[in-house]
Amino acid sequence: MVRRRYRVADTAQQLVGGFLLAGPFVVTEEVWVLAENMSWYHAVLLVGIVFAIGYGALYKADAGRDVDTEAEVAGIPIRFVSLMGVAFGSVAILAVALTAPDTFLVNGGILPDPTPMAVFLTTLKAITVGAIFSVVGAATADSVF
Repeated sequence: MVRRRYRVADTAQQLVGGFLLAGPFVVTEEVWVLAENMSWYHAVLLVGIVFAIGYGALYKADAGRDVDTEAEVAGIPIRFVSLMGVAFGSVAILAVALTAPDTFLVNGGILPDPTPMAVFLTTLKAITVGAIFSVVGAATADSVF
């Protein structure tokens, strides 16, 4: 069985797609309101959905890619690890760079009591919402290019 070599260019392609689709959701007030109303188990469910979308897009929708022939670390394909990092990381980076938590949660009044911990936890939930869209862009860019 020949292992496919993973290249840095693969992550670069994922980054382009991930940031492209993450951007609009980071700056949408409804996403932050939704995140504030989510419980922890909703966020965990969304993480599972992001993983399922990513895996399906990389290894089920792309007939030319086989999970068993991918380069891996600790039994997990490197391409998949990269995809998850891009999906969640691009949303997190954009949220911080655009000061979205302060803009929406603190100054926008979405959080009634914007303690640092409440802002942090709500931001994590918002990241899970944005990652749903980011993973689609990242996986598509990886598969197309």
